[in-house]
Amino acid sequence: MKIFFETMGCPKNFNDTQAAQGLLEKDGFEIVASPEDSDVIIVNTCGFINDAKAESINRIFELSEYKEDGKKLVVSGCLSKRYSDVLMDEMPEVDLFLGVNEYEQLPEILREMEDSGERKAVVSEDFAPCLPVLPRKLEDNPYTATLKIAEGCDNNCAYCVIPSIRGGFRSKKKEDVIAEAEMLAAAGCKELILIAQDVTNYGMDLYGRRCLHELVEEVCKVDGIHWVRLMYCYEDRITDELIEVMAREAKVCHYIDIPIQHSSDAVLEGMKRRSNRKGIMSTIARLREAIPDIHIRTTFIVGFPGETEEDYEDLCDFVDEVQFDRLGVFAYSQEENTVAGERDDQIEEEIKAERVDGIMRQQIEISLASNQDKVGQILEVLVEDIDEDGAYIGRTEYDAPEIDNSVIFTSERQLTPGEFVRVLINDAFDYDLVGVEV
Repeated sequence: MKIFFETMGCPKNFNDTQAAQGLLEKDGFEIVASPEDSDVIIVNTCGFINDAKAESINRIFELSEYKEDGKKLVVSGCLSKRYSDVLMDEMPEVDLFLGVNEYEQLPEILREMEDSGERKAVVSEDFAPCLPVLPRKLEDNPYTATLKIAEGCDNNCAYCVIPSIRGGFRSKKKEDVIAEAEMLAAAGCKELILIAQDVTNYGMDLYGRRCLHELVEEVCKVDGIHWVRLMYCYEDRITDELIEVMAREAKVCHYIDIPIQHSSDAVLEGMKRRSNRKGIMSTIARLREAIPDIHIRTTFIVGFPGETEEDYEDLCDFVDEVQFDRLGVFAYSQEENTVAGERDDQIEEEIKAERVDGIMRQQIEISLASNQDKVGQILEVLVEDIDEDGAYIGRTEYDAPEIDNSVIFTSERQLTPGEFVRVLINDAFDYDLVGVEV
């Protein structure tokens, strides 16, 4: 049976897809690169916010056109877990709905679907432990890869549905994380991106303490890994021990993703976040004191229910004061079955859009200034691609794949994606650097 996967949403979804593909290949299925060549199309969906849901639904309908050739259509992931009952009625094109906990049973489920021809939803309400090492199917030349160290979330923010979709926080055992890191390194991976809904909560459920710093130290011992990157760290759980390891271990990128969400204490309290403005500023100061060149990525939500003009101005002042190197901002999405979604003081969509635009216009100037500071420096760059004009495209340790800045550079040598080279930066733009290999 030939299977085509379409993956929507966050890196954690792509991680799930690779694990599902690996399990299927191990069981004799064939993974194909196009829906035309497949017997079964699987769409791994995102169901986090309205825009992501709409994107997933549109893609499902697009791929349903291939059913004319007798193919089966399967929908998995967060959207399916959240709305399987409704989707069963509204999407008769779909043959099978799966949740987020069914991937280990996927080979058996697909064979049953082929034999019976019955439409159904297989969506468990039970949340399995964080799975051990699975035989992930990696891309050719997998020089960068995510490594999920935990599943689910315990934070229960007022706007978020992740705990109801993915369950509570479950750490992966240290030995399983290291085994997966060794497997990825053996396959040629040079950059490991440690991910979870909240990596800084790692270990609390298994070991009775938060021990991300210990895990990072062990990951850094894996031969072949050159960069270790941390994504989705909660500010109030960034410990002195973690900062010390980040400063000391040469493999750890001087980059950290901290989803701060807002600066106004009133809005943070409404979001049910544990952070406040004073604590956030203290954490940023500790990071920058210990690691002077650290690049901090954050995300903000504007238009949260009850956000006043004064709250928004506070956020603008905060962005200007902190000068984040990397920043994303989203308009609040009203979600059913959330505390914030039930509030009466929702903000008009037009106001949300204006506030998103205002923050991003601020950030363009900050990003340009940060990039201009790098002109004249020699930076280590991971080669990723070559453009139509023959220039190479890569990233520094300060940039995560697909979401952050690129370095466009020339070289007198022929380079291969996955190589590390030294590049002299001689020009800078809003979100890109330009240089030449030295």
